[in-house]
Amino acid sequence: MSKNNFHSGMVNVSNKVDTLRSATATSSIKVTPSSIELIKKERIPKGNVLESAKISAILGVKKTWELIPYCHHIPIDHVDVNLSLHESMIEITVRVESVWKTGVEMEALTGCTMAILTVYDMLKPIDDHLSIESIKLLEKTGGKNDYIENLEKKVKIAIFVVSDSTFNGKRIDKSGKMIVNRLKNQNNTDVIGYEIMPDDISTIKTKLIKYSDDKLADLIITVGGTGFSKRDVTPEATKLVIERETNGISETVRSFGQRRTPLSMLSRGISGIRGKTLIINLPGSTKGVSQSLDLLLPSIFHAFKMIEGKGH
Repeated sequence: MSKNNFHSGMVNVSNKVDTLRSATATSSIKVTPSSIELIKKERIPKGNVLESAKISAILGVKKTWELIPYCHHIPIDHVDVNLSLHESMIEITVRVESVWKTGVEMEALTGCTMAILTVYDMLKPIDDHLSIESIKLLEKTGGKNDYIENLEKKVKIAIFVVSDSTFNGKRIDKSGKMIVNRLKNQNNTDVIGYEIMPDDISTIKTKLIKYSDDKLADLIITVGGTGFSKRDVTPEATKLVIERETNGISETVRSFGQRRTPLSMLSRGISGIRGKTLIINLPGSTKGVSQSLDLLLPSIFHAFKMIEGKGH
């Protein structure tokens, strides 16, 4: 008899980017018109239905991670609860906001569920016709999908692996190939170059100029040569080529990495623009490159609209 192996666990969000997340859910319960009148007059035996439902909704949002096994413990920044009384219906809307790595739709739905169950519990002694009609998600925002760009043309990208040992055949490149493979999954990219070169300022500078000015790459990603050794000269070569620095990119890459490893601060990588080409230095480690790509893709593609003068 064969055995089926089932894997379960929480989704790993450790390498996701914090963004503003929001979700709005709604629930409704059918009641008798007489119950509506009693709610308005605050004559329900168990107390104030509307205030109790609001408190239950907020509590449900905050406790979602304890109630649903695979939900993460999300820091909740804002909860808004609205209750509407109709002739024979009560509608509840819950909106949740959080700056974090994963969405808050389950929190909004749980808040609605707790609120509607509270209404049911408080009205059941006086109303035999209660019926929960719906609990549904109205909308959700946030996350990488909100930053996918609809570009008019494919982004031309070149990847440079800067490493003496890799150039001399003493080490196999993994980081550069990882970038190439990741970019293949992006519909709006075209890898026009993948080169391995030594830790030499003149060589790096020449290649950067060639791919910027002649091959008209939109983006050049360098891998390696950003450390503290005398041969780590990728930032110095990049400074000789770029016309404007884009400090926010390299600062954010370091900050994102530093929250995952204390060694990220030791990267001297910079980024900048030459003509219409964006150049970004990434560290040489496979893990560092992977984390950097998690941060940069796909939001970095918005940079090319800005370079073309189309603003935000």
